[in-house]
Amino acid sequence: MSNTVDDKVKTFDTRTEAKVPVESPLAYSYRRSGAPAPGKDSGVTVRERPFLGHLVLRGGAIVLDEALREVLDISLPGEPQALVFDASGERSVQWISPDEWLLIVPGGEEFELENRLREALGDAHFAISNIGGGQTLLELEGDAVSELLMKSVIYDADPNHFPVGKGVTTIFAKTSVILRRSSETRWELVVRRSFADYIYRWLLDAGEEYAIGVVR
Repeated sequence: MSNTVDDKVKTFDTRTEAKVPVESPLAYSYRRSGAPAPGKDSGVTVRERPFLGHLVLRGGAIVLDEALREVLDISLPGEPQALVFDASGERSVQWISPDEWLLIVPGGEEFELENRLREALGDAHFAISNIGGGQTLLELEGDAVSELLMKSVIYDADPNHFPVGKGVTTIFAKTSVILRRSSETRWELVVRRSFADYIYRWLLDAGEEYAIGVVR
């Protein structure tokens, strides 16, 4: 434990130097359900991005925006349901609710980043929670992704209604996910670890008609 930020909060580094074996949330799924390789006819491919840093930011938009611009050179989304990336495309901030944002960064950055944000925010009223251990991100690409999504989520995933840079919390099959469109060809699902296997198996089943493939 560390209280180097200030005397009011203790932060915990989830990526210590201890040699602790880790597995992605889909490790069991690959062994149980398999991972069909993408082919020339694959209309959908799925790729897990495990072990990213997921931080939930809560507080006033103005102070959080100032801190993010100072620490990461990235601004909060200016509109509800918006998603923005930094210049590298490796870090993103998504609007979740009027005072809540999801910040995703490369794995290993989150502990230092949390401390830097806390220092930049000072005495402002805010909360930062590291939830990376409980979530994973799935990338979906291909010509048939929107068709697969439209029979899996209750939100309208038609590309004409769901532009690039939009993200929503919605229902996928019988669980909640964060659905994001990060580019013209790529969609993302942010899912809870406990439901990762369920969503993976649903994707394999729903994507069978599109010759779904798994990028490992």
